[in-house]
Amino acid sequence: MSDASPLLLFVTGAATGLLGSMLGLGGGVFLVPLLTLALGVPIRVAIAASLISVMATAVASASVNLDRGLVNMRLGLFLEVATASGALLGGLVAGHLTQRQLFLTFAVTMASMGLVMALRSGRRNVIADLSVDVGALGGRLQEGDAVYAYRVRRLPVGVAASLVAGAVSGLLGLGGGIVKVPILNTFCGIPIRVAAATSTFMIGITTAASAFLYYGRGEVVLPLTAAVALGALPGSLVGARISDRVATRSLKVLMAVVLLGLGLRMALEGR
Repeated sequence: MSDASPLLLFVTGAATGLLGSMLGLGGGVFLVPLLTLALGVPIRVAIAASLISVMATAVASASVNLDRGLVNMRLGLFLEVATASGALLGGLVAGHLTQRQLFLTFAVTMASMGLVMALRSGRRNVIADLSVDVGALGGRLQEGDAVYAYRVRRLPVGVAASLVAGAVSGLLGLGGGIVKVPILNTFCGIPIRVAAATSTFMIGITTAASAFLYYGRGEVVLPLTAAVALGALPGSLVGARISDRVATRSLKVLMAVVLLGLGLRMALEGR
């Protein structure tokens, strides 16, 4: 177990909560690598701590995004059935994988989604004509003084991605946003800010579906988890509030760089 002080764990939680909330990925995408690679926490304990931390911070940051009108609730609730089912499956499978397999699965997932974002970072998914029919699951988005419309395309791809995202959440403690945000933005026509906010809205339910499995296996270390979660709460609130001040393309590029870099580092650890 790690010898890290509660203060260091608190700061780690705050930093990962800020970045995870700003990008809509859930802080676990940063928290698990930091706990395992920098602080020496066993990966199963890190995943369990991440799930509970992400669950708490998702509720806090989702409230901010709801107030700003960024969450597409109809789409989120529609996709959540597949996501929660995948999370339960992922949590069950995680108990049968070795530490090396978990590291490599983490690495492949992050690198793949980072590549998706890098290849499509220049594309916008908004429609300037507000008279267009956005359909049952589409919506509108305000950026500054401008208002745009968007439609949901390739809905079956979004459902499949949500199932995979849930499995990744339960398996790796990431909250699922690492899969949902790139896929919804790249293939389903959802603007990056809406995809991130809707993903965060869904994360609380997703992580709850698998967190109890880790607790039942004795992999939740309460002092470590509490310190990280207490730090992540204020971090996630700050991240949600400053995300609209960052340019859309910059969000995509930052997401791609972070995912590719951490994916490579986790792959090296799993060798």
